[in-house]
Amino acid sequence: MRHQFNRNVDSGGIVPLFEQYEINPTSQRIEIAKILLSKLHHLSADQVLKQVNKDQTIASKATVYNTLKLFAEKGLIQQVFVDPNKIFYDSNTLAHYHFYNEDSGHLTDFDADGVEISGMPELPDNTEKSGVDVIVRVRKKQ
Repeated sequence: MRHQFNRNVDSGGIVPLFEQYEINPTSQRIEIAKILLSKLHHLSADQVLKQVNKDQTIASKATVYNTLKLFAEKGLIQQVFVDPNKIFYDSNTLAHYHFYNEDSGHLTDFDADGVEISGMPELPDNTEKSGVDVIVRVRKKQ
């Protein structure tokens, strides 16, 4: 299931969204979803933790990590693996790809239209393709 991004996300809009994705609406999950779904952006788990606890401690590190994992498993957000130690959580679940700036550490979207992937390998037995991730790594010219 893919959802269209909605900038007017508040507690009242998140609970029905959680119901669509079969996510139990706890207060911490609602606060984390408000941060993630308030605009199109890519955040690390530590950035989410910092924002959710900006004014007071609302969620532990474990709660944030577990919630992000749940949201990704349910399809509410996407995980973007830049490298084994750097994961971004992407509020845009529509088809798109990414530029990763190695100098700044920022991830930005670009449209999947016009990008062709050819020469896909034969899939292993009893598997099906669930998606293709494209990350174009960029850096300042030397």
